[in-house]
Amino acid sequence: MDIENLKEIAEKYSIYIASTQEIINLTIEKIYWEYGNDPQEIKESYDEIVEFGEKFAYDFYLENQDSYGKNVLSKFVFELIEANEITDLSNAPKIIGEYFNAFDRFFLSLSQSRKSRAGNTFEKIHNTLFQRLGYPFAYKQVINGEPDFVMPSVEYFYDNPADCIIFTSKRTLRERWRQIISEGARGVHFFLATIDDSITSNTFQEMRDNRVNIVCPRSIKVEKYSNEGNVYSFEGFFRDHLDPAVDRWRRNKIIK
Repeated sequence: MDIENLKEIAEKYSIYIASTQEIINLTIEKIYWEYGNDPQEIKESYDEIVEFGEKFAYDFYLENQDSYGKNVLSKFVFELIEANEITDLSNAPKIIGEYFNAFDRFFLSLSQSRKSRAGNTFEKIHNTLFQRLGYPFAYKQVINGEPDFVMPSVEYFYDNPADCIIFTSKRTLRERWRQIISEGARGVHFFLATIDDSITSNTFQEMRDNRVNIVCPRSIKVEKYSNEGNVYSFEGFFRDHLDPAVDRWRRNKIIK
C-alpha cells in the first residue's frame, strides 16, 4: 500500500477534527451558560472567563484530537490488512514500522494544528466578547504589522495614533510579541493579552522600552507578575485604559 500521508486515510473515511469556528461557537455557548451574556457581568468576570474559556476550548480540542487520531490509525491498520500487507501478528510490527515517515508527518501536523488552533481560539474569544461588550475596534488590519484589534478604528489610527489602543492576543509569547509593534506608531499604547506564565524579567524590560503592556488573568498577574509595572489584569485594563479611552472617544465624537 502506498500511503505518503495518513491524512489520505482520514479523507477516505471522512474522519474530521473540529474546526476552530466550531470550537469557538461551543466555547462561547459554554461561557454564556456559566457566566451569563449580560455585558456588565461579562466585564466583571472577564479574568475568570478568559481562563475558563481557554481551558474548555483546549480540553475540547484534545478530546477531538484523541478521537481523530485513534480513528485514523485504526483505519490505517485496517487498510494494511485489506491490502494483505499484514497477514498475521508476526509481521505487523515490521510492516507498520515501515510507515514511520508517514506517522512522523501525521503527528507533526497534529502538533502544528493544535498550536495554531489554540492561538486562534484564544484570539477569537476576545473578538466575540469585545463585540458583546460593545467596544469599537477594527479587526486584523495591516498597520506595519497585523495586530488583532485597532481601537477605535484604523481611520482614526492614521489620524491620531497616540490616542489609539493596539490590542493583540497571543496565548504564549516566545519572541512573537515583537510582531505587534508598529514602526510608524510612536506613542501608541500596545496591550498584549496572554496566559503565558513564564515571561522573564528581561522580556518585561524590553517590552517597557517599547511601550508594550501585558494583559493577563488576575490569577496569573498576582501569582507570577505582581512586581511588574506593565502588567494588567483584564479588569484593570478595562478600568484604567479601555473604558476611559471609550469615554474620551465619545466625548470627542470619534465614536457614537
